[in-house]
Amino acid sequence: MCGRYSVAVSPEEISEAFEAPVSGPVASPRWNVAPTQDAPVVLVDGEGRRSLRSLRWGLVPHWAETRAGPLRINARSESAATNGAFREAFARRRCLVPADGFYEWRKIGARKQPFWIHHQRGGLLGLAGLWERWCERGGEPLETFTILTTLPNAVVAPLHSRMPVVLPPGAWSVWLDPAASIARLVPLLAPAPDDLLAARAVSPLMSRGDVDDPRCIEALVQEPSELIDLFEGR
Repeated sequence: MCGRYSVAVSPEEISEAFEAPVSGPVASPRWNVAPTQDAPVVLVDGEGRRSLRSLRWGLVPHWAETRAGPLRINARSESAATNGAFREAFARRRCLVPADGFYEWRKIGARKQPFWIHHQRGGLLGLAGLWERWCERGGEPLETFTILTTLPNAVVAPLHSRMPVVLPPGAWSVWLDPAASIARLVPLLAPAPDDLLAARAVSPLMSRGDVDDPRCIEALVQEPSELIDLFEGR
C-alpha cells in the first residue's frame, strides 16, 4: 500500500512539470502527506484541459450515502476497473498524483523503521490515481482521490508487498485521456523499473502525523548494519 508520501516542491514547479495550470489554493510543499489531508492532484476538466487542484486523500464514491466509511486511500490496480467503489472513476475520472517520494516501514528488531523511496536522480513522480466528486443535498462538493497500487519492484519488495503505480511521463497523457480504453490502460499499471527508484532509511520522526518538514526525508546519519543487510539480501 501507500500510506504516506511527499511532494516537497512548490505548486508552480508541479504545474510546470505536469503542464497543468494551478486552479485554486494548492497546499505544497509537503514532506509528509497523510490520509484525509488535502494534496495536489492533476486531472482533466470537462473541457479536456489539465488542471492542478487540491483534493482530499481517501476516495468517497459519488454514490456513497455519507462521506464516512472505509478510508479508500489505495485501490488495487488489478481489480480497480471492476471494483464497485472504483469502477466509474477508473473509466472516467483518472488523475495523476504528483510526488517526489513515498514511505514504507519495515520492522527492524523492536522498532518500525521508515524508508523514503524516491527517484534515483531526483524530481517528481506521477502516481496513478482516481478521483471522485461527492455531494450531499445542499452541501459543498467533496473531491477526493485514491492512489493505485501494484506489485513491488526489487527496490520496494524488501519493505512491502505493494507499491504505488508510477507512470512514466510518456504515459501521463494516455492515463488522463477520458476516452482511453481499459485495454490501453491496464498495461500501464506495472511495477516501476528497478533502476528508477532508490530507498533510504529516514528519521522515525516522519511517523508522527504532526511532523511535516524536511526532517522527514533526511537520511539516518548512520544506518544500522541490519538495514544494509536488508538491501543486500543477506
